[in-house]
Amino acid sequence: MVLPRRFGWRWLSMLLALVLLLVFARPAIAEPETNNYSNLIRNGIDLSHEDLSGMLFVSAEMRKANLEEANLRNAILTLGVFLDANFHGADLSGALLDRVFWVGADLSDALLVEATATRTSFQDVNITGADFTDAILDRYEQKQLCLRAEGVNSKTGVATRDSLGCA
Repeated sequence: MVLPRRFGWRWLSMLLALVLLLVFARPAIAEPETNNYSNLIRNGIDLSHEDLSGMLFVSAEMRKANLEEANLRNAILTLGVFLDANFHGADLSGALLDRVFWVGADLSDALLVEATATRTSFQDVNITGADFTDAILDRYEQKQLCLRAEGVNSKTGVATRDSLGCA
C-alpha cells in the first residue's frame, strides 16, 4: 500500500503516537483514603457524621470545625487546636487528646470513655451530658470540670458528674 507523499508522514506520526499511547498507558489508580490529617489547617471544615476512627490529627488546626456525631474512636488529636469546634455527640472513646487546645468547643453529649486527655485544658468547653468514664485527666482539670458538670449522656445514660468521679 502506497500512501500519497503529503499524507505519509502525518499518518505515520499518528500511528506511532497511538502505538506509544497503548504501550505506555497506565490505568487510573484512585488515591487511597487518607487517615492522616496531621498539620492540617482547615478552619470551619465540616466532618460531621464521618467515620474518622483511628485517624491522626496531630498538630491539626481546625478552628470552628464541625465534628458533630463524628466517630473519632482511638483517634490521635495530640497538640490539636479546635477553638470553638463542634464535637456534639462525637465518639472520642479511647482517643489520645493530650495537649489539645479547644477553648470554647462543644463536647456536649460526647463520649470520652477511656480517652487520655493529659495536659489538656477544658476552659470554656461545654461538657453537658459528656461521658468521661475511665478517662485519664489531669487532677486539676477533673476538679474544674466537676464544678460545671451536668446532664446525662443520651447514648450511655451515664451522668457527667458520675463519669468524672465528682464528689
